[in-house]
Amino acid sequence: MDIIEIDAASNRRIDEIRELRDKVFVAPTSAKYKVYIIDEVHMLTKEAFNALLKTLEEPPVHVVFILATTDAHKVPETIISRTQRYSFRPVEISKVVAHLRTIATSEKIDIDDDALQLLAKHGEGSFRDSISMLDQARSLADGPVTADHIHQLLGIPPTEAVDNLLAALPAGNISNVVRQLSTLYDGGYQATLIAKQLAARLRSELVVGELTLEQANTLDLLSGLLAVPTAHDSARYLEICLLRAMPAQAQVKLAAVPRPAESATPKIEAKKAALNSVSLSAEVPLVLTVPEETPQVSEPITASVDDTENWQRILAALKAKHNTLYGLVRMAQPDFSSDGELRLTFAFDFHAKRLADPQNQAKLRAVIKEVTGVSRKLLCLVDKNSKPAATLSVIASPPRDDLAAISNIFGGGELVE
Repeated sequence: MDIIEIDAASNRRIDEIRELRDKVFVAPTSAKYKVYIIDEVHMLTKEAFNALLKTLEEPPVHVVFILATTDAHKVPETIISRTQRYSFRPVEISKVVAHLRTIATSEKIDIDDDALQLLAKHGEGSFRDSISMLDQARSLADGPVTADHIHQLLGIPPTEAVDNLLAALPAGNISNVVRQLSTLYDGGYQATLIAKQLAARLRSELVVGELTLEQANTLDLLSGLLAVPTAHDSARYLEICLLRAMPAQAQVKLAAVPRPAESATPKIEAKKAALNSVSLSAEVPLVLTVPEETPQVSEPITASVDDTENWQRILAALKAKHNTLYGLVRMAQPDFSSDGELRLTFAFDFHAKRLADPQNQAKLRAVIKEVTGVSRKLLCLVDKNSKPAATLSVIASPPRDDLAAISNIFGGGELVE
């Protein structure tokens, strides 16, 4: 009754701390001290910490507080300065193996040393986790528990499969690497655990000095493998990391593989990623370009129609087909002076970014070609001093003064009645 444990993750508010503060003055029942253990103390709110501070400064003589946390840096300095700190370290693997062997002998569990080594390694220095996995492992096999049983328990890919996957990289056989990965996925192994095993193997090679790949490729692959668990699609990201780690000649072969015409999604995603990495500024005019799809037949560039009339016709066709895109494009100042290009200058980088989207670019290029009969590459520019060109006239009567004032504020616009 004199040892009270409090879970700060679920009792983190100031009300619980106030209740604790009122109870600390009650003397212990049988022991010399009354011990309060606050687990995950860093989860307390700021107000709760402030309420606890006074009690920590002047605790009753019969009270001891033990504040346990895995994130000591999140505990306020005012609390840390009033406590003594004791850091617990992970247990050495050799000691965990020895302890597990003692338990296995006393419990009559037939398990080999390799299996014990795996349990200790994946317990990550925790006796509790390692013993828990040992308890699960005893029910997996009718006979002796081997390393294969532990691999099955933990979902770790077999060592031989990891070695074969790594050995396939220097040969540059892309289909072999992809096939081996697919086999592991079909076997129920997760990309994060495959990446973890590969990373451990690469680290061992670096330490020993016997590398399967070039040192630069090994370090790049190791860096990529560490990011697999946080990737949106960890399986595909792992595949990309392995293919990038291949020798240069293999990567050239990979680039030369023709892509089916219908699979345009990777190209669009790559363009989006490139555009998202660009930082636009309203102070300095910047250019955003998206390479135009290579036309099957080159067409002559003509400018027989007046540019202003061309622009009005383009806006009209765009408004009829893509009204939302029309509202964006009409904010641009067009420039047809460069052969094969249409320069669109915006006053705000938000508009330039929106138009730089590959889907919007494709729609606008299609309309331009339909209206003018000419294929043009689009360049999006940002210049805060730019003014939009005259847009379609949709107001039959002369604009009123109040509407004109609003139009001046927003840099141009139109009224739809």
